Amino acid sequence: MIEVRNVWKEYGDQVVLERLNLRIEEGEFCSMVGASGCGKSTFLRLLLGQERATRGAILLDGEPLPGEPDEHRGVVFQRYSVFDHLTVIRNVMLGLELPRAKFTGRLFGAQRRAARDEAAAMLERVGLGAALDKYPQQLSGGMQQRLAIAQALMMKPRVLLLDEPFGALDPGIRKDMHELLLSLWRESKLTIFMVTHDLKEGFTLGSRVLVFDKVRVDPQAPGAYGARITYNIPLDHSRGCASSLHMAQAVVEGASRVEAVSA
Repeated sequence: MIEVRNVWKEYGDQVVLERLNLRIEEGEFCSMVGASGCGKSTFLRLLLGQERATRGAILLDGEPLPGEPDEHRGVVFQRYSVFDHLTVIRNVMLGLELPRAKFTGRLFGAQRRAARDEAAAMLERVGLGAALDKYPQQLSGGMQQRLAIAQALMMKPRVLLLDEPFGALDPGIRKDMHELLLSLWRESKLTIFMVTHDLKEGFTLGSRVLVFDKVRVDPQAPGAYGARITYNIPLDHSRGCASSLHMAQAVVEGASRVEAVSA
């Protein structure tokens, strides 16, 4: 479904990513881990279309990925991307209203009732069926993140991009969100890319783990080389993944030590 061909990303003299090559089938859940600053979020922005590769190409079904975000790609950030002045259900309906009513931003009559019913069904799926008329500030952090996920899924994207979506949540709520995300993934057959600094989270959720690391470091020119995908680990959760976790953990910890020495 998605093919990454020799992708580089540079900002002036600073190389952030280099020589990325990757093939992802439809329906995979890719967890992206690695030391801070090694380009995971930059790669996510390339997939979203917020940024363009300096060299190389990213293909979707064999065609170049559209240069700007579109309905095929949904995104959820760590900071809750919801509209505080709109109720929960209006936040989710907006994704249906804006494409269909570009000038007014609102639907009317039977179309509005159908959009409300569709939004209510999505909110029920993410556990917010009793909060339709509340405002985001009346919700807990976990509930706001459920709302952000409902917003993203409302457009029926083929690819869901998650940038540290649960980093601000406490452990108990994170566990609930993990179960919700896995349930939605299995139901919808989405292709998911998730950035996380939590190795356990990455291995628990992902069907594939991508480890980003800088394999070349020049202390005199820290921006001369970029990160690559040094490990591409498919997971079989039916057999457990403890050995793979230890391997990736050693890689990430090693990268952190190199980063500290370079600094």
